[in-house]
Amino acid sequence: MNKLIIFSLLLFSNIHSQTIDGINYSNRAYVYKTFDMYGEDIFGQRFLSENYTFKDEVTGAQINALTTSRHRSSTMYQTHPQWTVDGKYIIFRSDRTARRGENRRGTGQYYAISMENFEIVQITTGERGSEPHLGWHKNVAYRFRNNQLIEINLGKLLQDSEKDCVGKPEDYEKVLATVPDSIRTNGIGLDAEENRVFFSTRLGEDLSAIFSVDFENGKVTKLLEVPFRIGHLQSNPYVSGEVMYCWETGGDSPQRMWYLTVNKDGSVKNQPLYKETDYDWVTHEVFMGPDHVMFHLMGHIDRLRQHRTGLISINIRTGETTYHGQTGGGGYWHCNATRDRKWIVSDTFDGKLYRLNSADTSDVTLLTQGHRLLSKSPFTEEAHSHHSISPDGKWVLFNSSFLTESDIMQVRLFPEK
Repeated sequence: MNKLIIFSLLLFSNIHSQTIDGINYSNRAYVYKTFDMYGEDIFGQRFLSENYTFKDEVTGAQINALTTSRHRSSTMYQTHPQWTVDGKYIIFRSDRTARRGENRRGTGQYYAISMENFEIVQITTGERGSEPHLGWHKNVAYRFRNNQLIEINLGKLLQDSEKDCVGKPEDYEKVLATVPDSIRTNGIGLDAEENRVFFSTRLGEDLSAIFSVDFENGKVTKLLEVPFRIGHLQSNPYVSGEVMYCWETGGDSPQRMWYLTVNKDGSVKNQPLYKETDYDWVTHEVFMGPDHVMFHLMGHIDRLRQHRTGLISINIRTGETTYHGQTGGGGYWHCNATRDRKWIVSDTFDGKLYRLNSADTSDVTLLTQGHRLLSKSPFTEEAHSHHSISPDGKWVLFNSSFLTESDIMQVRLFPEK
């Protein structure tokens, strides 16, 4: 009897023993968690580290590629926190549960990667829900699934995974509220006091609304309607009752940034943030501390370059703007800043990542490059950086197409130190 037949008999008679020619291979079960596994949607499963460290051939900076498999992995959107509150894990999305031939862009689950040993843990399963929003103060995640607002106890889940004793998904979930079936939730912003979330919904082709959901009583409240499609809703991480959102078109819009304030008496104030001119193309707005928002005025086509483009921050309270510079080619693209507002990180269409001194437009340092090797414009399939700076100000997390279609990587904000 040849080895193939013996292996088949052993496989069907006792799949756990994995003994072939007297050798027991069951203690190597971890090898099944390889880069090429598809269709394994197993809540709490752990994957070995994929971390690959290399030096940027131009800057010399050490880069940590946190994912390196053939699957498409990416950070959560740059407006939301990426690190758990204890700083021990980064949460990201990956299509590593997609089956061969399946449309991978429409599939995927969320995972946590350890900053200690770079092992990966699957933290969601089953039907697709909204992108999780990590807690500002608690080691949890909030997301909508089937119109239920769910709180996931990430702290307990990750601790149990480390001990290899993960329970069922519902063991870590708490339903905070149920949104009426007539409302389709889109996006999620967590209030600074972590006692409610905000979300938007489409009411028609040119009509959208923003709602709030109270954690204590589960009440769903409509706050306003606007005659356009809402996108990229985000709460002020520092000030309760403040929400920034944009007029989403997939390109330029007449007035991209808007600011919603919910007063303690329940009244709502809505106003444009940075009133645009006909030649302004605003994109990728993020909070820069409690009183400022940073964004980019695009400069990728000739008509825009006839006017000032580049990185701008605006004081939410006074409307005062500050110019933080521009680079050549198509200009900067995404942006993010340290919590003290002293340092900015921005990228370019061809995959260069820069550190900028927010107070000195001449103090610019190239951190790393080559992460969009084929791209000269924003409208290509290569990864969008969507970078974030760690809460301690030490690391920059970003998406890259340097190794595969899309990986998540990190580089020190000050590699020279």
